[in-house]
This record gives sequence, C-alpha cells and structure tokens, in this order.
Amino acid sequence: MVAIPEKYLDLLQQKKAFANLATTMPDGSPQVTPVWFDYQDGLIRVNSAKGRVKTRNMKAGAPVALAIMDPDNPYRYVQVRGRVGRVVEAGADQHIDSLAKKYLGKDKYPFAQPGETRVMYEIEPASASGMG
Repeated sequence: MVAIPEKYLDLLQQKKAFANLATTMPDGSPQVTPVWFDYQDGLIRVNSAKGRVKTRNMKAGAPVALAIMDPDNPYRYVQVRGRVGRVVEAGADQHIDSLAKKYLGKDKYPFAQPGETRVMYEIEPASASGMG
C-alpha cells in the first residue's frame, strides 16, 4: 500500500469530491462509475448495493482505479490505482449513512431501496499521482 501524496489529501479528506471508479468487466473491458467515497487509515472506501455492475466487478483482490477531481478546479486531480481489499456487509449501512452526511448533509441515505443489501469496499492504493 502506498500513501497518497500530501498535496492531494484535501481531495480525500476535506472536499466533497466525487471519485470516478474504474473496474474491469469479466470480458476485460473497462467500466466507470462516479461514486461517493471516504478515506480512512490509508484506504479509500466506497459503498454500493449488491447486484450492481461495479459490485459484481469488485471482488477482493480485483484491480481498480479512481480519478478524483477537485470540485473547485477541474484541472487538479489525483489518480489512484490499487486493489480491492476487504469487502464487507457488516457496517455498510452505517457507512452509506456517513457518506450521505458528507455529500448531502443528511443523517440517513435517502435513496435506499427495500430489500437492498449494502456493501463497503476498502481499496488499497498501489500508486497515486496527480496534476495541479
């Protein structure tokens, strides 16, 4: 695991930046989704619901990449490549609620669907670089 360069940590810890998450489809083609995320203990954490395309692609050990653009300056970004580490359902509902607080200012995730199972993914950075 590598550390994110300090000059980009504001994008991960302070700003409401979205991450464009790239995963790999079973046929090897790329798939990209904008996602909410947080950064804790050197890991980038994202959340999804079972059954979605990115959820099917994000098995433990799967390669992923994220591009996180500064919402205040689109010419400044950090790119992180790594692998999916832990994949957990326990605590995933609380995690999506914390992301709803960060991104929407709401205590509870408002887009939950009946019967939906949330999953949290911890991404272990292997490389990070950026611009700006």
